[in-house]
Amino acid sequence: MLQPDFKLDFNADEIYSVSDFLSLCHSSIENNIPICWLQGEVSNFSSPASGHWYFSLKDSKGQIRCAMFRLSQRNIKFTPENGMEILMQAAPTLYEVRGDFQLIVRRIEPVGVGNLQAAFEQLKIKLRDEGLFDTQYKKPLPAVVNTLGVISSSNGAVIQDIIKVLNKRYPFAEILLFDCVVQGEGSAEKLAQAIYAADKSGCCDVLILARGGGSLEDLWAFNEEVLARAIFATTTPIISAVGHETDTTIADFVADMRAPTPSAAAMLATPDRLELLTKLNKLHASLAQHMQQALRNYQQQLKRLSLNLPSFNRQLNVFAQRLDELNTRLNYQTKITLNSNQGKLNTLLEQLKQHSPITDIKHKQQLNQLAKTQLNSHIRRTISQQQLHLSNLTQSLEKSIRHHLEQQKYRLATHSAGLHHLSPLNTLSRGYSISMLEDNQVLDSVSQVKIGASISTRLSDGKIYSKVEKIENN
Repeated sequence: MLQPDFKLDFNADEIYSVSDFLSLCHSSIENNIPICWLQGEVSNFSSPASGHWYFSLKDSKGQIRCAMFRLSQRNIKFTPENGMEILMQAAPTLYEVRGDFQLIVRRIEPVGVGNLQAAFEQLKIKLRDEGLFDTQYKKPLPAVVNTLGVISSSNGAVIQDIIKVLNKRYPFAEILLFDCVVQGEGSAEKLAQAIYAADKSGCCDVLILARGGGSLEDLWAFNEEVLARAIFATTTPIISAVGHETDTTIADFVADMRAPTPSAAAMLATPDRLELLTKLNKLHASLAQHMQQALRNYQQQLKRLSLNLPSFNRQLNVFAQRLDELNTRLNYQTKITLNSNQGKLNTLLEQLKQHSPITDIKHKQQLNQLAKTQLNSHIRRTISQQQLHLSNLTQSLEKSIRHHLEQQKYRLATHSAGLHHLSPLNTLSRGYSISMLEDNQVLDSVSQVKIGASISTRLSDGKIYSKVEKIENN
């Protein structure tokens, strides 16, 4: 084996394992490179089931892996997309499992447009592509409004403006307020719940979703997806009246109609009573004119009919003559029908006599009497046979009982002889005896008694009571 002609110039302590080297690099990167802001283009964006975001940030000369965990996304209203230019705050680190240098992202801002505005545009495009803005789903406002539902805050000026407009414009409608917070955390969900409750109540002819003006952050609850889908799902027509005339929200696009202000929404939802009175007066005048014209037409038609109507007496004579003719024809037709039916009746009577059931009944009675006689004879014969069979069975049973008794007597005698042979009384009669202690315990060993103890001895014809005076062992 050839030996190398050079000598290694390092110590064994200077050799790192891969994991130790990666850990050293990890510590060096995190301790020496500060948190910084970076600008670039998003690529290879992915969001698995965990909810974390993984993407690459690149420019014309390079790219770097980035990861943003779900907890850091709480204040971000939009989702990054491939090709989007962003500005992000991140901390550099080393992913030791793969040895990859990456950035842990903490904040993201879109370049050229705000966070909320980007989220607004993303949701607007998403809902538009799903068809939530299509005019085919817009419900028309009812012509008659008895109850107006308002989803807004009871503390703001919105409800007061709507009440003033209705008192002046259409005081016949009732206002049903669904009090709800319109700003802040969780306000979109509460607004959606209020819309659902108003729609399901079935009390309102039209709904108004209203709020005063404010910044994009103040109006953000009306740009949430949960509220947009709640508006789209209503069966009651709904008007969106959020902010001032220049403010536009997602709710405006989804609602059946948009009003620039809450006061304008109240005007859109209800007719003007002055306009109604004007229309009513026009309709009343038109109706009166049509009634007068119709009355004149009917009067002229009645005159024409009276001229064409024949005299009453002449018409009565015509009807009387027609009645006589019909009466004559009826009498003639009645006689013909009676004669025809009488002939049919006579024919049916002759046929009935020929097919009289009396002879058949007598024949069947004779057959029944014969069958009865045969049945009685068969019953008597069967009874006799059964009695004979019963007598034979009785004799056979008595014979079997006697035979069984003889067998049992023989077995009893045999067992009795065996018991007598084994009986202790029979043994005593051959000269044997049984000794017992005072407690009737059978004495079978001298160790059971002591001198002076009383014992009894059983013989075949009686007992002997005695005391022990001497004990001998064999």
